[in-house]
Amino acid sequence: MSGKTALANASLYDRDTYAWSMEQAALLRAGRLAEADIENIAEEIESVGKSEKRELESRLTVLLMHLLKWRFQPERRGGGWRATIDTQRVKIAKHLAENPSLTAALGETTEDAWRIALIEASGETGLSRKTFPPACEWTFARFMSADFWPE
Repeated sequence: MSGKTALANASLYDRDTYAWSMEQAALLRAGRLAEADIENIAEEIESVGKSEKRELESRLTVLLMHLLKWRFQPERRGGGWRATIDTQRVKIAKHLAENPSLTAALGETTEDAWRIALIEASGETGLSRKTFPPACEWTFARFMSADFWPE
C-alpha cells in the first residue's frame, strides 16, 4: 500500500468508520488488496470475535444471576424471572450455534460471568455475597437445561 493510500485509509477510518468499511469491502471484493487498509481490517475482524465472546458472557451473567435469585429468593419467584431464564437459555444456545468455536471458551467465560452474577445478584437481592457459592456449582449443561430450576 502506498504511503498516501495508507494515510487516506487511516484518516477515513478515524473520521467515518461506516464509509471506511464500505470502501474496504469494495476493495477486497475487487481483489485490490494492495489498496486495502489491512491493519485496520485485521483489528476490526478481531473486534468482531471479541464482541461475540462478550455477548456470550453477558447472556451467561444474566442467566446465572437470575438462577441465583431464583434459588436464594424463592418467595420472589415469578413469571418475569422465569421468562428471563428461559429467554437467556434460548439466546445462549442460538449464539453458540452461530459461533460454535465459543464452546471452547465456555469454562473461562462461565467463571467470569459467575463473578459478575454474584455482584449483581447481591446488589439486586440485598443479600451478602457470602450467601452465594463462590464458584458455580452447576455444569453448563445443567443450568442450560429447560427443566433445571435450582431449589
